[in-house]
Amino acid sequence: MINIDLDDNGVIENVQFIGGCNGNTSGISQLVKGMQAEEVIERLKDVDCKGRGTSCPAQLAIALQEALEEI
Repeated sequence: MINIDLDDNGVIENVQFIGGCNGNTSGISQLVKGMQAEEVIERLKDVDCKGRGTSCPAQLAIALQEALEEI
């Protein structure tokens, strides 16, 4: 699960991962704060973790896309 707060312009105000690798997800959350969601989606959408076909960053890209559709 990923909790996301975007402002009305699609800028990321806060990201909180529930689960995943805590150090990595905490770091990602801090790095993307203040960025445009579209830029983060483009950068992270294809990140793969150990051949799984997805990753915590890729899941963030999916969650951001869904969040953008709601604003």
